[in-house]
Amino acid sequence: MVNFNTSLLTFFFFLLLSQAKSFNITSLLNHYSSFSNFNNYLTQTGVAAAINSRQTITVLVVENNNLSPLKGMSQDAIANIMRVHVLLDYYDVPKMQMLPNKTMKTPTLFQTTGYAKNDQGFLNMTDLGTGSISLGSAAKGETLGSKLVKSIASQPYNISILQISNVIIPSGIDSSTPTSPPPSSPPAPAPISSAPTYSPASSPHGSSAALAPGASPASSPHGSSAAPAPGTDTRPGTDAGPAPESEAAETPTEATPAPAPHHLPPKSDAPTADTPASASDDAPGADAPAPAPTGDHASPSSILGVSLVFVAMTNFFLVLVI
Repeated sequence: MVNFNTSLLTFFFFLLLSQAKSFNITSLLNHYSSFSNFNNYLTQTGVAAAINSRQTITVLVVENNNLSPLKGMSQDAIANIMRVHVLLDYYDVPKMQMLPNKTMKTPTLFQTTGYAKNDQGFLNMTDLGTGSISLGSAAKGETLGSKLVKSIASQPYNISILQISNVIIPSGIDSSTPTSPPPSSPPAPAPISSAPTYSPASSPHGSSAALAPGASPASSPHGSSAAPAPGTDTRPGTDAGPAPESEAAETPTEATPAPAPHHLPPKSDAPTADTPASASDDAPGADAPAPAPTGDHASPSSILGVSLVFVAMTNFFLVLVI
């Protein structure tokens, strides 16, 4: 029985606790038609949902007749102004009349966005000593242009709704409003560049030059011209004409390889750097003559011929003897 009573008390405790912490700013303001426009602003900008997600909050509301300064403003600017009217602590009229040092700077919901500049996210509440509380932006150079009117509704220590005389608009709040960047156009496709091709007669750096006979393309120096071809006169002012064979023969070329060592004579049939490979070297077996028979491997026809000669000489010798 004791356990049952304990469980029942615990259930009612959590039920009361959940009811005490749950509130809906839209439902609370629906009972007051004079704040319908302010209530619509809270809903349209999404600030109402942020208020309902808090456990301790104070909302400063303004009557419909005093909301004309908001006309023509962007939706983002109005949203930030609504956030300025939401204090992040519980304030009722008695608490405001007991401000320490008669003044206080308190943070608002706008401060939590990260877009507030120069204390735009704070409100200044000051007791003027005549029983009235003045409110305004805590930013430098701002004035206390609004006054506390009365309490509209409250759930103690969770939500308090207070009426103020005028809407509070911090200077420069439009520039603090984040703007969405314009849609960026797709990047232009990069031009397709064709890779340079090099012919066998070109140098490694793309400079074409005629090579002398016997010089391979790899022997051309970087970026420099090879030796002039036979029949080309390189002297300035002279027309090109056939050159004597003796001059072409005496012209040294840079592509001439070093002589092979004496103990390793080069094969006569193998192509060298001075002698380009023939077409038969590129395609082995094409139009190549059959190898000639050697003495080690005699054909059957040659053996038959030798046998016939031997028989003929034997018969001739027998005739002479007889």
